[in-house]
Amino acid sequence: MSPLFIIGLLALLLGFQPLTTDLYLPAMPLLAQQLDASVSQTQTTFYALILAFGCSQLAWGPASDRWGRRPILLAGIGLYVLAALGCVFAPDMDALIAFRALQGAAMGAVVMAARAIVRDLYQPVQGAQVMSKALSGLGVLACCSPLIGSWLAIHVGWRSTMAVLAVVGIATWLLVWLRFQESMQHFNPHALQPQRLWHNWSAIVRNRTFLAYTATTTCSYAGLVVFLTGSPFTFIDALGWTATDVGWLLAANGVIYIGGTMLCRKLLPRMGVRNTVAVAGALAMLCAVLLIALALADVRNGMAYACVCLLFPIAHGIQQPCGQSGAVSTFPKAAGMASALNGCIMMLFAFATGQILGRSFNGTVYPLVFGLGFWCLAAALASWTLVRRHGAPSAH
Repeated sequence: MSPLFIIGLLALLLGFQPLTTDLYLPAMPLLAQQLDASVSQTQTTFYALILAFGCSQLAWGPASDRWGRRPILLAGIGLYVLAALGCVFAPDMDALIAFRALQGAAMGAVVMAARAIVRDLYQPVQGAQVMSKALSGLGVLACCSPLIGSWLAIHVGWRSTMAVLAVVGIATWLLVWLRFQESMQHFNPHALQPQRLWHNWSAIVRNRTFLAYTATTTCSYAGLVVFLTGSPFTFIDALGWTATDVGWLLAANGVIYIGGTMLCRKLLPRMGVRNTVAVAGALAMLCAVLLIALALADVRNGMAYACVCLLFPIAHGIQQPCGQSGAVSTFPKAAGMASALNGCIMMLFAFATGQILGRSFNGTVYPLVFGLGFWCLAAALASWTLVRRHGAPSAH
């Protein structure tokens, strides 16, 4: 497999996450109207997916260490397609939530395997660079998804967004089946034994390097969830924007995220992983301070909030490739488990954040401002303290 193919495949596999979430975000207010659901119920379709996505990785990770990345990818993508088709034909909100949860569980296999493949094939610093390239491709999908989703929702209906996900899943399954060769060199036949599982989980969660990088990815991803799920309701209901306007905002988020991953690649050879993550922390801090200042000054200009919010994807584009590769860097023989635990922790915090956010919307900008501001500050703190102190020596 050529390096270009690997990066392209990783971008596609990691891109399942923004495709699955962002494609239907502009349609969430419309979805709430058509199914006669509350804001909280509508957002549950997102958070059920996120929770299942995080928890399922705890099973997919050791399974991939036992049987390899390829069979787990094929099983996960196949289940993803079935769940997407279930969403297309869901008769009510309860069924939609159930199928989205199943879709999230299947997506866990796809994203977990992609992160583990990076550790299979690359050393830590090179892995961070490869991950940043793959996440640039993810950013392209994040740019296109809300624009395509808003157009589909307006002209075809929200169910068409789920049909698109099924088509993407089928195409990816065929690509993996025909072109992807197993990346693992040493299988672990004992990976699923209860005693070995407990020992490995314990070793991972006690590892300070893992915890340091997981803290940065968790805070950064929780901030992204606040932005993605809070923006449609805040900018439409509180600031008077249209669904199309929000689609462009989310697309801009993806474009700038790509810029963040490119900046990450520029900084890594010059500054090392720790200092690069510290730069991202400074950008996150600036975003939080400016957002809170706008809210306290009672500014009602949507463009002002949008410009400040778009500082966040630059920081996010640096923190995620460094954090995701750093979290698994010290576990070459248990990369699947480390990747799974990192993903699970991220999603659990994102789910909890979303539950609080979904109940706090009151027609003002404050839930979005203080939610995003909090996680930006937390990401900055983790970047400047935990990563600085416990980042892997090889990441200097």
